[in-house]
Amino acid sequence: MWFDSDMPDSGNLSSPILSVEMENFPRYAYPPDAWRKLCFSVLFGTRRSFRQDSLACIRYLRPPLQVYGAENIPQQGPCLIVFNHYYRPGFSAWWMALALAAVVPQEMHFVMTAELTFPGRWYAPLGQAGSRWLLRRLARVYGFTTMPPMPPRGHEVLARARSVRRVLAFVRAHPQAILALAPEGGDQPGGVLNWPPSGAGRFIALLNRAGLPLLPVGIYEADGRLCLNFGQAQSLRYSAGLAPDEKDRAVAAQVMRAIALRLPLHLRGAFDREEALTEYQSDSRPPHA
Repeated sequence: MWFDSDMPDSGNLSSPILSVEMENFPRYAYPPDAWRKLCFSVLFGTRRSFRQDSLACIRYLRPPLQVYGAENIPQQGPCLIVFNHYYRPGFSAWWMALALAAVVPQEMHFVMTAELTFPGRWYAPLGQAGSRWLLRRLARVYGFTTMPPMPPRGHEVLARARSVRRVLAFVRAHPQAILALAPEGGDQPGGVLNWPPSGAGRFIALLNRAGLPLLPVGIYEADGRLCLNFGQAQSLRYSAGLAPDEKDRAVAAQVMRAIALRLPLHLRGAFDREEALTEYQSDSRPPHA
């Protein structure tokens, strides 16, 4: 067993070609041929299964992935998984997607950034151009949808609208799909949960109205392990007469509160306040709260 919901995995794996190991943090490692196969697909545009690649990578994670709320893992769609954009120096964000895809037993459709922005770095223009090419190719390899980076930039309004339409078209064409996105859209200081950018709430409301119930997941590191904490699926609740900006904020608040309850207290940020959590069950706190 390559993830742990009750007992540790004692399986033995051969030495990987690449790993990241820090004191008190998990050892993130990749199968020896993972990069070679992925590079081939990126260069030549061949499709790959993200779930199978994720399973291959997660099997090399030590200690094994820790999963809480395993009874809430969706066995089939439709479903929209919303998760926090966990961050710390040295942590690679793709491990969040790898972990989710490894435990959900069907191929998932991720809404991913179309560009890395490198704010304040001298190499930002070159890095942005290179990342646009690479991320576009990765999305093609795995069949994902890209979205302009957060926070929103004025010149990308039309591109963002096109991405939203592509996601909605995918949902209509695949009524049993499981989608996944991180509403914050990027790294947050200290990995602490933060408000998503303007428009994220309305986008999630569109997906919920299209028939996708929300399933919140908290992702974090604790006790030297990478942890996933799955909550129960739920639908949005908000007043029908809200103005667009009010609806955006109300939906964002509900989504982030649901995610917060799957996180340890120190990662909940503004959503740790008692008044932000009163509409949810008090017994949904994660084991590390």
